[in-house]
Amino acid sequence: MRVLVLGGAGAMGRVAARVLAAADGVTRVVVADLDGGRADAVARSLGDKAFGRRVDVTDRAALAAVLGECDVVVNTVGPFFRFGTPILTAAVAAGRDYVDICDDWEPTVEMLELDERARAAGVTALVGMGASPGVANLLAVLAGRELDSVDSVVTGWNIADAAQPDSARTGQPSAAVVHGMRQISGTIRILRDGGFVQSPALEKVDLDYPGIGPIRGRSFGHPEAVTLHRAFPGLRANVNIAVGDRLTFAALSALRFGMDRRLLTQQRAARLAVLAEHVLPGSPADIIKPAGPPPLFALASGVRAGEPATAATALAQIPGLSMAENTGVPLAVATLLLPSMRRPGVHPPETLIDPDAFFAAFAPHCIGKPAATAMTVTTRSWSTPEANAENLGATLLTAFLVPPSR
Repeated sequence: MRVLVLGGAGAMGRVAARVLAAADGVTRVVVADLDGGRADAVARSLGDKAFGRRVDVTDRAALAAVLGECDVVVNTVGPFFRFGTPILTAAVAAGRDYVDICDDWEPTVEMLELDERARAAGVTALVGMGASPGVANLLAVLAGRELDSVDSVVTGWNIADAAQPDSARTGQPSAAVVHGMRQISGTIRILRDGGFVQSPALEKVDLDYPGIGPIRGRSFGHPEAVTLHRAFPGLRANVNIAVGDRLTFAALSALRFGMDRRLLTQQRAARLAVLAEHVLPGSPADIIKPAGPPPLFALASGVRAGEPATAATALAQIPGLSMAENTGVPLAVATLLLPSMRRPGVHPPETLIDPDAFFAAFAPHCIGKPAATAMTVTTRSWSTPEANAENLGATLLTAFLVPPSR
């Protein structure tokens, strides 16, 4: 398999390229980036399989030429509300399979509308395959399997994991930070009462998490909220939330106020968010506490055995303590699985990737190389408190709170 990694010199792209270059089934990795020097440097660090290439993705001819040299394109060029749809369109035109980490709901909707065109071209496209979205969608599938029917789904992640070391070092906002500002401003699309509505971002969302109890998050614009109904026919409600400390959300609320009243542009708000990273909690261990919500989870509510029931599934193991690792590694793992799961069309993770196969392939890349059965933790409203506590227990806390030995 010949793989093209667009944005391959960026934080997520570098991680994905490293995993792909080490895989036996990959014969060639082209690290493509607007910064050709950085692309060459990354490629040299990956060995003989990798080659660097300067590519401007806004140059249609140059993009088409480099697409012609690969079997699958891995797209990490953000923000996706600018680059997602055009790059997928180019991949479909070139007849190349496609995987990305799109974390904006608007282009996710647009790219899913390219499904018929992709099927006609024989292209399999997987959109939103990072941590959230991506792993979060697969956690939702596992949680939903615990129930006879699913009425609502909430996916959640800890705001501490969104820290951007590259942004903090350079003082310039990354694409992920720009994405975040867009997704907390204005309104976001969520599923409510069986239909999609536009709702203000950062609304308070209260949950009763089995085994933990009440937690509160804030709504955040994300693709999970506009795709998970595809896996759960009859779904009535779906929202993505961020959880974290009050200081962080106070800062985000202030930025949202400024953007919504046109006192701040999204780019200016993103620059201010980078400055705030120096004073706000900056690592998962600063915020994630025992008996608190897991860093990445999905909670499904519905009916089991004729009674109302809730199940929650959390990610219990991680490949590293950076956003780049926790996004780039799942992206690469899913790319390696793609040949065995090809189905032409445009898909979100929950309708293309089998969760059991994914977590089995993901496990060897996580800290300590855990068993596949240790990758997730599920707690249930019908289980005893003791059983839920045992399930959450030391494995989940150790994975996220103890720094790895390297």
